Amino acid sequence: MKLTVVGCSGSFPSADSACSSYLVEADGFRLLLDMGNGALGELQRHCGLYDLDAIFLSHLHADHCIDMCGYFVARYYRHEGGRCDALPVYGPEGTEQRLTTAYADTPSASSMSEVFDFHTLKPAAFEIGPFSVRTEKVAHPVEAYAIRVEHGGKTLTYSGDTGVCDGLDELAEGADLFLCEASFTHGKEDIPDLHLNGREAGETARRAGAGRLVLTHIPPWTDPRINLTDARAVFDGPVEVARAGAVYEI
Repeated sequence: MKLTVVGCSGSFPSADSACSSYLVEADGFRLLLDMGNGALGELQRHCGLYDLDAIFLSHLHADHCIDMCGYFVARYYRHEGGRCDALPVYGPEGTEQRLTTAYADTPSASSMSEVFDFHTLKPAAFEIGPFSVRTEKVAHPVEAYAIRVEHGGKTLTYSGDTGVCDGLDELAEGADLFLCEASFTHGKEDIPDLHLNGREAGETARRAGAGRLVLTHIPPWTDPRINLTDARAVFDGPVEVARAGAVYEI
C-alpha cells in the first residue's frame, strides 16, 4: 500500500497543511480517508479530481468532511463527459443529510446521492476495492470511527479523532503503520473522550505492538515537537509527525 498525506492539520488548516485527508493506494485503487478543510485543492497535487474510487469519512466534523461540498460541485457540474457516476462514500449515519445541509442550496435534497453512493458505517469488517477493512467506534463527542486497512499482508490503522478507547487499541494491534491523532499536549489539556495527546498516542502504539507511529491532526496551537518527544518517551518504535505531501510505502 502507498499512503500519501494530503492534509494533516487539526481543527482548521495551518499555514503548511490542509486539514485531515489521506490517500491510500493499491492495485490502482484509490481510497481517500477524510476530506477536511483545504483538502480538495491539495488532493489535486496527488491524483486527478475524478480518479478516486472510494471515500471514507471518519466523522462529520468540518475538519474531516467539509470539502466534500466542493467535491460535490466538481462531480455534479462536470462539463466534460457529463455528470460523474456515483462514488462510494462510507460515513456515519446522517452523512448525506449533513453534507446537503452544509452545501445549503443543492439543486434538490437528493442531489448529493446522484454523485455519491452513501454507505452507513457500523462496527464491521468488509471490503473496499482490494482492501480488507475493519471499522470500530471510537471515543469522540459525535459518532466517529477508526479504520484498519489491510492489503498484501500489510496493515494501516487510522485513528480518526478519538480519546483513549478499546476500539482504537483493537484496530491498531500489530499495524505496520499507525496513523494516530495527537491533538492535545500532555499535562496541558485533559478532556476525556475527545482527543489524544502525544504520550497517549505513543502508549496506544506500544500496547498495540504497532510497527511505526505517525502523529497527525495536530492543530496549529499545539507544538508538534512536544508531542513527538512525549510519544517517543513511551514507544520504542519509529515515530514521526505527519507532514503534507509525505508518502509512505507500507
